[in-house]
Amino acid sequence: MTPDRRALLQAAALGACVPAAAWGAAVATTTPPRRLLRIAFPAPESTFDPPQTNSDYYSSTLIQQILESPLSYDYLARPVRLLPNTAAAMPEVSADGRSFTVRLRPGIYFQDDPAFKGQRRELVAEDYVYSIKRFYDPQYNSGDLYLYEQARLPGLSELRQKALKERTPFDYDTPVEGVRALDRYTFRITLGDDDPRFIYRFADAQIMGAVAREVVEFYGKDIGAHPVGTGAFRLKSWRRASRIELERSPSYRGTVYEGTPGDDPELQRIAAHLKGRTLPLVDAVQVDIVEEDQPRWLSFLNGAYDFIAVPGAYIPLATPHGELAPYLHKRGIRMQRQQQADMVMSYFYMEDPVVGGYTPEKVALRRAIGLAQDQRAYIRHVFGGSGMPAQSTIPPFTSGYDPAYVSEMSTHDPARAKALLDLHGYIDRDGDGWRELPDGSPLRLRMASLADQRSRSANDLLRRQLAAIGVRIEFQIATWSELLKMTRAGTLQMWGYSWGATSPDGGFFLGIAYGPNAGDSNDPRFNLPAFDELFRRQQRLPDGPEREAVMRQAKDILVAYMPFKVHMHRVVTDLVQPWTHGYLRHPFMRDLWRFIDVEPR
Repeated sequence: MTPDRRALLQAAALGACVPAAAWGAAVATTTPPRRLLRIAFPAPESTFDPPQTNSDYYSSTLIQQILESPLSYDYLARPVRLLPNTAAAMPEVSADGRSFTVRLRPGIYFQDDPAFKGQRRELVAEDYVYSIKRFYDPQYNSGDLYLYEQARLPGLSELRQKALKERTPFDYDTPVEGVRALDRYTFRITLGDDDPRFIYRFADAQIMGAVAREVVEFYGKDIGAHPVGTGAFRLKSWRRASRIELERSPSYRGTVYEGTPGDDPELQRIAAHLKGRTLPLVDAVQVDIVEEDQPRWLSFLNGAYDFIAVPGAYIPLATPHGELAPYLHKRGIRMQRQQQADMVMSYFYMEDPVVGGYTPEKVALRRAIGLAQDQRAYIRHVFGGSGMPAQSTIPPFTSGYDPAYVSEMSTHDPARAKALLDLHGYIDRDGDGWRELPDGSPLRLRMASLADQRSRSANDLLRRQLAAIGVRIEFQIATWSELLKMTRAGTLQMWGYSWGATSPDGGFFLGIAYGPNAGDSNDPRFNLPAFDELFRRQQRLPDGPEREAVMRQAKDILVAYMPFKVHMHRVVTDLVQPWTHGYLRHPFMRDLWRFIDVEPR
């Protein structure tokens, strides 16, 4: 038995008797006991300012508890559906589908902040206009600007280009057709191109969360540390990459749960717990950054966290034979297992002199690297079997996903990989057992990586699989925030991470290869006119067979050129403590902490 496994089993055995002592004895008090939701993130946040997050999942998740978008999702509805949030009703959509008029509910207030100089600050239409314009401001160099640029909001790109050309501050005061306030509580977004699924943008506080102009101007370059919104929680304290503390916002209006749950018994059970209750249910949220799997898992067993996504290495201990382990069941811990609308992938930087390019020998190298990788072994060894091999970039639960679609993306064939390399001149010329480039220079790959145990396991597996076809690889170790900066700068040869859906629109997962998105979501900087044309066509089409056919052609191109090696779609196993109620993953929404309840301890 390994030391890690022995320690884990000891912790599991002790876990049943630890919590009562860990919580401490009850103390008589005249104030209600505090309800504290405790969560662990496996990777650190980067900033609390939406235009500067670059779609960072963990920062985005935190932001969406603080800022609010006009719409949200019905938490327990399946299939998913949108609901008004700060909007008084669903947006009024013009006959041509290019104009969205949003009327806000009066009486929604921002969290108190020194920027407001002691005055209550009501949310108004101009706040959304200003918040959207910030993505176009060159000073933020937003990695998420493409989400608006694809729909071509008239006038906004022109303001951005003027600021860049004249080297002057971005002009927030000039009205533009793309986004404008009609009165105090009404604003309108007008698209310059067809985008039948743009309405989902209104439910994503990461890109349409309202901030107040006076707050941004008050904090200046430090705005990333001072999020001020109208949401259920506000930031109390922040130790970077260590601990984030949120507290219930005294200015939050409070909302009563009135959802329409699906038919699943778990959805019905949670809905019964929430019915008629005012949100949020907890007083505070504590988020710890625990990057290594073992301490995060052991801390959950000892009651330090209220729920956890089981790390892959511990799936066999938590759910042997696919069922919750008896020692966890006896403690009242519940298991939730759900297929995710996400994909885990690695990308090849298409401008790199070794792995990049569109000529046959470059394509052959990327395909050979892909064929050398055993996706099922990757899922088994790195994620504890919790996932399914991916056939394309498009994940389940989104448009364009076809469970019958099969491609080379999931094929493991080292013999074919060797044959491709031999055919295109990647052979061992000096007899040292390693292949050289066609020009005779050394063939060395470089993969960026985090330093945690899961990354080390994935790296070891990849090293062995590539060695089997005579290819060397080195690993460039850095932190999450450092790697995000390097990928934006185009200095990484290869890197891998996951993309999660924030809406049912699978077109996003083609957009990560769209040429104009290079440097933003398109990390490999793939640039192929034929693919770009397919992307634009599917974006304009309504959902249906015609769009599905175009999306399939786009998927085929990505398989053929392989700027991405897509590994898997995750299946997440969550464990929930017996004192935690209301928690359930949603396919797309992230502003769900307000629905979670914990019993005071």
